[in-house]
Amino acid sequence: MKHHDLRYPFSAIVGQEEMKLALILAAIDPNIGGVIIMGHRGTGKSTLVRGLADLLPPISKVKGCLYGCDPTRETDLCDDCVARLESGKKLPRERGPVPVADLPLGATEDRVCGTLDIERALVDGVKAFEPGVLARANRGFLYIDEVNLLEDHLVDVLLDAAASGRNIVEREGISVSHPARFVLVGSGNPEEGELRPQLLDRFGLFTEIRTILNLDERVEIVQRRERFERDPPAFREEAAPEEQQLRKRLVRARKALARVKMDRSLLRSVAEVCVKLRVDGHRGELTVARSARAVAAFDGRSVVSVEDVRCVASMSLRHRLRRDSLERVDSGLRIEQALDSVFQGTSAIDGTGVQVK
Repeated sequence: MKHHDLRYPFSAIVGQEEMKLALILAAIDPNIGGVIIMGHRGTGKSTLVRGLADLLPPISKVKGCLYGCDPTRETDLCDDCVARLESGKKLPRERGPVPVADLPLGATEDRVCGTLDIERALVDGVKAFEPGVLARANRGFLYIDEVNLLEDHLVDVLLDAAASGRNIVEREGISVSHPARFVLVGSGNPEEGELRPQLLDRFGLFTEIRTILNLDERVEIVQRRERFERDPPAFREEAAPEEQQLRKRLVRARKALARVKMDRSLLRSVAEVCVKLRVDGHRGELTVARSARAVAAFDGRSVVSVEDVRCVASMSLRHRLRRDSLERVDSGLRIEQALDSVFQGTSAIDGTGVQVK
């Protein structure tokens, strides 16, 4: 039995619609940036990330490559694959699942980026490189639990790699480079500390999750989990039709994304919302625009609507609002008020407004 056959199906998770939607949008358009999930323990955060990776179709990669290089992207290969091509060899291919790499708490920069054996390099003239977590995450997801407890400089390293799509390790004048394109997903409990605003701003989407209080949903969560643990293959087979339907929507959305248009006047209104909320910089507008396009693509539409903007505004902006100790209004409510002010006469949406099943 393959390891990913034991993963809990994404579509079988009860509730947590905002978290599901944020992860789906980041998978449709990785340029949205990472997703940060703040909330209580035991609410299915890591289960969802692994389940989403399982939903995505297998990827084509260079056979035997430590970094899973994409053979169709010759401008984005690791040093070893480039050397193979330059020597006249072809790059053999294989297919494999979308990777999910975990960053354990207490990891060092070497564990994240990889290590160079300087002695072997100097004595034998060989670039001996031990790949790190960034290598394992290439073309997949990098999941960090308790991201708010991670050292700031490591969060910086991860965000830099996610933004550039490349990891470069340099020691004593020796350099190794490899692709590191991944969706960064960080989760944490706000009671255990918060990320600095400068770091928060670099994550695309911010979702808040809470323990479900609805009794029927809580019972359903327990019953589904017990059925899964008794017989994982049977449970996955039961969920297979919904998984297949969601997989098709994801694949179609990825292909259609480039054709989705957003009217300039709507983008201007998004900018107006950000100005009203005193959001610093321009990441706010960019994230809302990219996320709204992804929602439209996921919904099978070619033009972004006001409803799409409303759907993603809170998760795109709530972590970018300035903190005011005298402010009595919740950040989500402030965003809703700004949206209502700018989009007068349009209806608000209940929840995320997008059905992910």
